[in-house]
Amino acid sequence: MTNNNLFSVDQLTIRFGGLTAVDRVSFRVEPGSVFSIIGPNGAGKTTIFNCISGLYKPDSGSIIFKGENIVGQKPHRIARKGIARTFQNIELFSRMTTMENLMLGRHIHMKTNVWTGATFFRRGSRAAREEIKHRERVEKIIDLLDLQSARNQFVGGLPYGTQKLIELGRALALEPELLLLDEPSAGMNSEEKQDLVFWIKDIQYELGLTILLIEHDMKMVMDISDLILAINFGKPITEGKPEEVQRHPEVLKAYLGEDEVIG
Repeated sequence: MTNNNLFSVDQLTIRFGGLTAVDRVSFRVEPGSVFSIIGPNGAGKTTIFNCISGLYKPDSGSIIFKGENIVGQKPHRIARKGIARTFQNIELFSRMTTMENLMLGRHIHMKTNVWTGATFFRRGSRAAREEIKHRERVEKIIDLLDLQSARNQFVGGLPYGTQKLIELGRALALEPELLLLDEPSAGMNSEEKQDLVFWIKDIQYELGLTILLIEHDMKMVMDISDLILAINFGKPITEGKPEEVQRHPEVLKAYLGEDEVIG
């Protein structure tokens, strides 16, 4: 596999005891595209994300981002390189406001440490200028995701769908080039899912981000994906355009146990 793309995975394999959770998975993601990974529960999708973001170290294979193999690097180093992710379960600070949670996503870009900022913060100081710059960036994310009404509210009291958007916004605050979305619509109602499709498309086109998506809602996957990789038991089944993947017999068998069309 060549490494002249923004992101690629080659022969990724990881085992837990005697179980091979991911077995020689390879794919590449073109810049500016939405690439989705689908499969039944336990297929190995989130394990792949955990390898990419540095939470797990694979037993073999490579993960190439902008020409560099990032396997084995710490999560904070990978984030600094331009990869951000959301999680299946919301990982926000419930007793902090939306603005405060989003500002936390700016931490890797902050040059002033907490002590210096608290001690020397004054009008016109470097700490003050930096604070303004980061708040301006966060305000753009609030506008993009239509979170104005939630700006100063504590996250714990907000609807679930809004909290999912805030987590997405915090990932965007890192200014990634590659955004990993792990089941972003989980727990959302149908209206919230429809809105999420628009947000993801806006992120793709307005911010120019490349998106790697795990999602169980097949309608959403088919609507927004440029390419889809289907896996089962940690192994690739097929890769292709949405209309090709949804009719693949092994995909149908993995999801439905019979020959039906997913849609």
